[in-house]
Amino acid sequence: MDINSILTLIGGLAFFLYGISIMSGGLEKVAGGRLEKLLKKMTSNPLKGFALGAGITAIIQSSSAVTVMLIGLVNSGIMQLHQTVSVIIGANVGTTITAWLLSLTGIQESAGFIFKLLKPESFSPILAMIGVLMFMSSKSNRRRSIGSVLLGFAILMTGMGFMAGAMAPLAEIPGFQKAMVAFSNPFLGFIVGMALTMVIQSSSASIGILQALTLVGGVSWGVAVPVILGQNLGTCISAIIASIGVNTNARRVAGVHVVYNILSVGFFFPLFLISSIFIRNTLLANDITPFGVAIFHTIYNIFTAIVLFPCGRLIEKITIKMIPESKSDTENKVLLDERLLTVPSLAIAECYRKTIDMADLSQFNFIYASKMLKSYHQKKAEQIVENETKIDTYEDKLGSFLLKLSGKELTEEDNNKISQILLTIGEYERIGDHASNILKVAEKFRESEKKLSDEAIGELKIIVNAVSEILSMSIEAYKTENLELAMKVEPLEAVIKKGVRRAKNNHIQRLKEGQCSAEVSFLFSDLLNDLRRIAAHCGNIATSVIQLYDSAFDKHEYSHRNKEEDEEFTNRYKDYKSRYRVRKKEQNTEIKA
Repeated sequence: MDINSILTLIGGLAFFLYGISIMSGGLEKVAGGRLEKLLKKMTSNPLKGFALGAGITAIIQSSSAVTVMLIGLVNSGIMQLHQTVSVIIGANVGTTITAWLLSLTGIQESAGFIFKLLKPESFSPILAMIGVLMFMSSKSNRRRSIGSVLLGFAILMTGMGFMAGAMAPLAEIPGFQKAMVAFSNPFLGFIVGMALTMVIQSSSASIGILQALTLVGGVSWGVAVPVILGQNLGTCISAIIASIGVNTNARRVAGVHVVYNILSVGFFFPLFLISSIFIRNTLLANDITPFGVAIFHTIYNIFTAIVLFPCGRLIEKITIKMIPESKSDTENKVLLDERLLTVPSLAIAECYRKTIDMADLSQFNFIYASKMLKSYHQKKAEQIVENETKIDTYEDKLGSFLLKLSGKELTEEDNNKISQILLTIGEYERIGDHASNILKVAEKFRESEKKLSDEAIGELKIIVNAVSEILSMSIEAYKTENLELAMKVEPLEAVIKKGVRRAKNNHIQRLKEGQCSAEVSFLFSDLLNDLRRIAAHCGNIATSVIQLYDSAFDKHEYSHRNKEEDEEFTNRYKDYKSRYRVRKKEQNTEIKA
């Protein structure tokens, strides 16, 4: 084996690893929101968890990536440890798909014409050309992602071919045969398989290298089986590295992965050693093919899953015992774990859920701050202040996380969703600020002996009720992505805006007539301003829902259209006006709000 072959082997390995990366990234983008929907179905049902683990791993072609993702979800408090056990077991089964794809390189030249068409050399160039054309010419992000999947598959198969070609001269080297004899020691083969996988951090890639090596010949079943067992255990290194710096429960996710694979190997390895005594000179002495590697890899993972699946609770208990609670561990759950950035569609979905949390906190603050105007409660006031701190933290953390996420390669749909979330976190934060302002006004009313007139209180009630409805409506439209509900926000905002203007005008008249003091007039004006601005922020939230639904939507054109010609807007406006009308006071002095 000369320097040329060594360089070809290195280049083939580089192509192979890069092809896997491109293909898995493309598959993830094609899956898009489906991946997030799969995880939404996660329940305490172990069978569903197993199916989801196998399915997601088959989609993104990496059990390590799934485990790292689970660590991020547990570290963020989104999932519980017991939910991850069955998912990890399923992920080990799902990862066998890659070995079957790579086994196509083992089709012999002597096979029939139909089978020869299945060889990567026959169809990879065609897939590469289709992939390049789709990626370069298509404007659709989905088609570009499909193109990258095809291109990635062609690249990894090309790398596989390079590796097989570079390894071909090994068959003529006497030292290679001696090395194969040395590897007939199952413990040595196990250690080599584990070490190789730990170095490249991909069991799929190390399985591919083994399959390429089997094309040379001289690799027996007795040599390959311990190597495959070692590769399955070596894949745990990615989870172990990902668990550095996370809370105890998240570390336990990596622990579950390690414990499961140790138990799998611990159960199967002795069986192999015992059976090898009886069949050493028969099956185990025969050369293994890439198909043989895929077959054994699948049988091993399915067999161990069947044996250990009922032991999920036991695996969890062993892991908890192995990784006990640490006194120095603060156990603070992060808002969003950066490990989620590896799966953008999932990360966006979690950001969306956090904005819903922000919305609920903002709505709580507004409702109870408004109630404080009538009856002040210290405990609720403290809760509002605490919630406001949480809302500010959400805005800061979410904004930083989304900026990092926007730097990833995203689909157009994901980019639009990020833009919507970035806009709405600002809106919810400002709604929270205005709710805090209302609380401060309530505190000033409490400290002051002077009160608003009955007329002012009546007008305030009307506007507060209207703002309560528009806030509830805009949040619900955002949560459910309900376009019809979002369209109802604008006419109510217009009614509130007019009601605030009229309430201000009425109050000026009352002030002139000596019905209200100047001191409370400023507080009344501040309240009206906060209420009007909350309604405006609700309008912006509703507009973001409409904009996400319709990519051609023009916000400026929508806001400045002739609303009198919009029959639907007019009817809704009349309906809201009849419910939330602030009547004009006689001899009113008009001012603009």
